[in-house]
Amino acid sequence: MALITCNFFSEALGLSTSMTVILPQQTTSQIGMNNRSSQKLHKTLYLLHGLSDDDTIWMRRTSIERYVAEQGFAVIMPNVHQSFYTDMAYGNKYWTFLTEELPAVARSFFPLSDAREDNFVAGLSMGGYGAFKWALRHPDRFAAAGSLSGALDMADMVKRSEMTDLKRLFHLIYGDKEIKGTDDDLLHLVAGSAKLDSAAKPLLYQCCGTEDFLYNDNIAFRNASEQANYPLTYVEGPGNHEWSYWDTHIQQFLEWLPKQNE
Repeated sequence: MALITCNFFSEALGLSTSMTVILPQQTTSQIGMNNRSSQKLHKTLYLLHGLSDDDTIWMRRTSIERYVAEQGFAVIMPNVHQSFYTDMAYGNKYWTFLTEELPAVARSFFPLSDAREDNFVAGLSMGGYGAFKWALRHPDRFAAAGSLSGALDMADMVKRSEMTDLKRLFHLIYGDKEIKGTDDDLLHLVAGSAKLDSAAKPLLYQCCGTEDFLYNDNIAFRNASEQANYPLTYVEGPGNHEWSYWDTHIQQFLEWLPKQNE
């Protein structure tokens, strides 16, 4: 595998930014690794960070490079700061950056497939929200998406933030906009997906620890998915909002992908 720190200019953001990239490499003599690279244009996982992190965090807290080696995936990890993967009311256009500019730029730099069946997105906490929002708003782009301890009920989270330090941040992101019933509301998006054919819906993998402060948000999304008959793999069990949980469950997500997309 090749590990690349890529610094580049973003037209959408109007500033220089970075992404951390893992690229497949076929090797036969590397000790302790079973690397695979089976095609010229690589299958790609967009892997999104949480609120207090950046594009380097998955490499620093997990062995993601080792986990994807046998899959032969490229991994694109962008930096979006504390934007909740949204075009901010008082800030930069991080949704436009993520969904329009980033894939085009990454594919211009690296040999990445643009085929729906070869593309996946996942993230933790804030990144879980971003991953599901991207997959649900652009179902034609991804075969599957994963949320690990995701912030999945944004309308309720913004209301709860009125008494917390997040109040100012959510004002910068959303302004005075009501979230419920909009394209920033995952419960609304999954309900609206009922009109899509089953084959047009990206498969979703959702996990959350029962001790996580976002557990109730995850239950709300699970229930909304059930009501919409959305194809969701839901996993829960003991766990909190911390890296040992995410390190375990990103491996389970990767193991789940080939079974669903062979």
